[in-house]
Amino acid sequence: MIYLYLLRLFTFTKKEISLALLKSLAGQTLIYGLGTIVPRLLNYLLLTPFYTRIFPKAEYGSLTILYTYVAFLLVFLTYGMETTFFRFISTEKNKSTIFSTSVLSLLFTTLPFVALLIFFNDQLAVWMDYSANPNFILWLGLIVALDAFFAIPFAQLRQDDRAIWFTTIKLVNITINIGLNYLFLYVMRDAYLSESSSYWAQWYNPDLGVGYVLIANLTASAVVAVMLLPEFFKVKWHFDYHLWKKMMKYAMPLLVVGVAAMINEVADKLFLKHLLPASAMPEEQVGIYGANYKLAVLMTIFIQMFKYAAEPFFFKQADKSDAKETYATVMKFFVIFGISIFLGVTLFLDWIKFYIGPKYHEGLAIVPIVLLANLFLGMYYNLSLWYKLTNKTHLGAIISIVGAVFTIVVNFIFIPEYGYMASAWATFGAYGLMMILSWLWGQKYYPIHYPIGRILMYFIISLMIYYLHQNIRFGTAWLQHVMSILFWLSFVVIALFLERKQLTHHRV
Repeated sequence: MIYLYLLRLFTFTKKEISLALLKSLAGQTLIYGLGTIVPRLLNYLLLTPFYTRIFPKAEYGSLTILYTYVAFLLVFLTYGMETTFFRFISTEKNKSTIFSTSVLSLLFTTLPFVALLIFFNDQLAVWMDYSANPNFILWLGLIVALDAFFAIPFAQLRQDDRAIWFTTIKLVNITINIGLNYLFLYVMRDAYLSESSSYWAQWYNPDLGVGYVLIANLTASAVVAVMLLPEFFKVKWHFDYHLWKKMMKYAMPLLVVGVAAMINEVADKLFLKHLLPASAMPEEQVGIYGANYKLAVLMTIFIQMFKYAAEPFFFKQADKSDAKETYATVMKFFVIFGISIFLGVTLFLDWIKFYIGPKYHEGLAIVPIVLLANLFLGMYYNLSLWYKLTNKTHLGAIISIVGAVFTIVVNFIFIPEYGYMASAWATFGAYGLMMILSWLWGQKYYPIHYPIGRILMYFIISLMIYYLHQNIRFGTAWLQHVMSILFWLSFVVIALFLERKQLTHHRV
């Protein structure tokens, strides 16, 4: 019922919006969701258990670190241009010039990056501690370059409402990526290890290891590039320098926000690698941390789906008389749904843990912490609408920077002694701090009477349920699982009972 209420909020609008427009919006949202959420979900469901069973902890840690570099480099190489493109194409008249100026801007910055990789590949590999496999750095850089350069063509597809083609390309990308991973690391690897004389065995190189993951990703990105090439023949190419200066002025603050966000999201893996002593096997610790972090992906995906649907919804509601009441209600039901995910994962962690390889289970203690941290992040997304609606995005940037500084300081101080537990708590603290700052600042510029008491009550109930589940053990494993179900259902029943009036009022 709670889910139906959320669904109603994001799919039903006021009477003045036509049914045709509503169906179009719902259809586009569903298709784009398939193109953005499903690939990530498939990547998680199919590749995470695969990697954590075939790679030693140190190799999986190395892979985690490589993709941490990808996340940072993508922020720098796109420098907010995708958001800037959407902003300007909605206000400027010459759409073709905006597209060509945006693409050429990315081209002018991506080409020097690729040249740097080619000419200084060995030196960069030494600096990044991959001197044994310098090709890894080249492949990684090419993946980033392709993804950055084609960000604007993807944005153009969204702008043109070509949702089906957008989603088709995304699904082709993930299908090739997953298919090649299994070809390289299952078919070819098994043939090699079994000393088979088959065709596949002769193509496998054991020295590459996680390099095969990069090759699969690079191949998939190259196919995407080919599929997007027709978009470049549809515009009249022109670089407008004065337009570009205005776009860059808009984009640079977004770069700051993006870098701060990446520090909060992924920098902890780099801190672990460089701050832990060699005796602690830092890459193994990164592998354990990264694998267990993936167990919180249900919360991450829920937040992404919510953010995808909620952002346009929030803006559409802004000029309505009951907008603030709606925002407060959305926050409350978001928290209820998020807490149900937190309990769903933590109460059934004895089952869920087998999703990753047994050698990574020593890091399970971070899962509840990371789940709550990401719930705080989702609440921050809810709260952040105040600076978007009041055009005070610079204050949002300050909040992101405060969170990033907190993350850096806590990791630097506590990682040498506490390892990845310090990173988990740093994430928890950073997102919690950002959430609180956004709420306090928001009450000054765009006050909304969120049901703080009710939200705190749900948190307290959930933590009590979690505590009881952790400390009351039952005779058999099956009885324990039955009690886990009952504990989870108890929260759902309590929430339904407390919200029965509002849920009945908003029956769908």
